[in-house]
Amino acid sequence: MSETIQESGLALQDQKLFPWWIMLLWGILTLIVGCMFLLNPGQTMEFFIIFLGAYWLVCGIFTIASLVIDQSNMGWKIFLSLINIIAGALILAYPLYSTIFVFTFLIIFAGFWACFIGAAHIFHAYQAKDAGNGVLGIISIIFGLLLLINPFIAAALLPFVFGGFAVVSGLASVYVAFTLRSPAPAA
Repeated sequence: MSETIQESGLALQDQKLFPWWIMLLWGILTLIVGCMFLLNPGQTMEFFIIFLGAYWLVCGIFTIASLVIDQSNMGWKIFLSLINIIAGALILAYPLYSTIFVFTFLIIFAGFWACFIGAAHIFHAYQAKDAGNGVLGIISIIFGLLLLINPFIAAALLPFVFGGFAVVSGLASVYVAFTLRSPAPAA
């Protein structure tokens, strides 16, 4: 196992995709964001929703401005620009309500998606006579239904899921950065 990790670390070093310190910086920033989500989930989620709103607003404005240079797909660009601008403006005007709405919508979408994927797994299990796929499908449908039964509770738990994932991802990034930094062992 450690031999595989060392080989992948050497492959990254050989490719020189990016300096080790960028991975370290990424890991530290991810750890900070994860701790923010875990220690102060409400304000952190609101901050990220405001950031998302500002991003959508600016993206919509730049897409409309790009029509001066490139007028291909003009109808789609105008449509997407207007959607981005409206969504961004609404989020910036009502950040608290947007935080609740956006994450509740995300949970409802994930619930329907899990039910759809579960049904596909069950269908595949029936056709291929594969019990493993059937169990996976049943678990996915149960998970989707749990999300759909009370999406507000799931949305309230979402910052903790994001925070836990960010902390684990940040720790892994820091570990990989120091693995990339250390000199390769002599063969």
